[in-house]
Amino acid sequence: MATESNERPRRYAPLGITIEAPRAPPGLYLVATPIGNLGDVTLRALEILAAADVIACEDTRVTRRLTERYGITAPLTPYHEHNATQVRPKLLARLRDGATVALVSDAGTPLISDPGYKLALAARAAGHPVTALPGPSAVLAALSVAGLPTDRFFFEGFLPPKQSARRKRIAALANIPATLVLFESGSRIADTLADLAEAFGRRDAAICRELTKLHEEVKRGDLETLTRDYSVGGETRGEFVIVVAPPHDDEKPEDVDGLLRQALQRVSVKEAVGEVAAATGRPRREIYQRALELAKEK
Repeated sequence: MATESNERPRRYAPLGITIEAPRAPPGLYLVATPIGNLGDVTLRALEILAAADVIACEDTRVTRRLTERYGITAPLTPYHEHNATQVRPKLLARLRDGATVALVSDAGTPLISDPGYKLALAARAAGHPVTALPGPSAVLAALSVAGLPTDRFFFEGFLPPKQSARRKRIAALANIPATLVLFESGSRIADTLADLAEAFGRRDAAICRELTKLHEEVKRGDLETLTRDYSVGGETRGEFVIVVAPPHDDEKPEDVDGLLRQALQRVSVKEAVGEVAAATGRPRREIYQRALELAKEK
C-alpha cells in the first residue's frame, strides 16, 4: 500500500506550471482549503496535498474539484461524521506506518465545525506529529467584512435546529461581551434571525452569504430590520455566517422577573429556568423558586 503511493507522481500545478512536491515528513497535516474561490488556496497547502500519501476529506467530490484544478493526484478517502468511527483507526494505522496524511474539510479550516477534532486528538495521543497549515476561514472572512468590532469575538458555530433549544442557547449568549459569529443554513436563517431579534432587540448585525464566491452578499443592519428582510423573501440559497455586535456598554440585562415572564409565555417552567439562569448567571435554585411563584400568580 505504502509502496504504491510512493510511486505516484507528487506534483502540483499552480498557474499552469508543474512543480515537483518535496517529500513531506510523516504525520497528520491539517490543511485549510478555500471556502469558495479556489484561487484562495495557499502554495504550502498545495505542496502538502501533492506530497500526501492520502487526503482525508468530508466529501471526495468537493475536494476533487480542488485537486483536479491544481493537478494533484494524491488518493482521496472520505472521513466524515457518519464513517469516522470506522475510518479513524485506518488513518491512525497509516500514520503508524509512517504515512503523510492530509486532513481537509469541505471548506475552510479543519476542526472548525467538522469531525476532524477526534482524529487530531487521537494522532497526538499516539505520538504522531500534527501540523496546521493555516489559510481560509469563513469565521475570519465574515468578521473582516461585517463592519463590527473585531478585537474580541465568540464563535458559536451552528445553533440547535429546534426552536426551544435554539432560544435557550441564544439566551445564554445574550450578555457575552464580544462580537458573536454563528453559522446557519439557508432553510433556517429567517427563524434564527427572528429568535436573535427577540432576544437581542435592535443590536447591529451582518449576514454574510456565499463568501468569496460569485454571488457573495453581505447585508448589514439591526437584527429587527434583517429579520423583516428575510421574512419577506431574502435570498436563502448558499452558506451563511451571522455576525452580531456585542452588547452596548449601557445595555442592562433585564431583571429576573421580566426574563422569566417572557420565557414562561412560550416554554415550560424547567426550560424557562434554564434560559434565565444561563442569561443572568444566577443560581438555578433561586431562579426556580421565583419561577414557581410567578407561575402561581399567572
